[in-house]
Amino acid sequence: MEEKLAKLKEYLHMETEISFEEFKTYYSGLIDQLNTEYNEMDQGTCLKARFICSIVKANAETRSHKSKINAKAFRKMGAKCGFWMEAIDHRLKKEGLPQAAIDTAMNEINKRME
Repeated sequence: MEEKLAKLKEYLHMETEISFEEFKTYYSGLIDQLNTEYNEMDQGTCLKARFICSIVKANAETRSHKSKINAKAFRKMGAKCGFWMEAIDHRLKKEGLPQAAIDTAMNEINKRME
């Protein structure tokens, strides 16, 4: 997840928007990693994955309104990231982490992204 987080930081500091293909490649890699590694992820990695999903979800939703050609694909990407955010939240809460702690962790990761 560190690699995905580093790439996301790079994307967030870019002046221009990445192409649909690059966005899709990043998204697909994220989902593949979650599908294969989720059960073995520790809390810290889950929090990073949740943060990444939140950013990808927000970007996908924004892009779905801008792109008529790829709107449906972006909506699906946003929905899938939303699903993963909920799954991660559920797991973290089940492990005893309150929502306030999750929110604090999201803010901390966001600060490190600046």
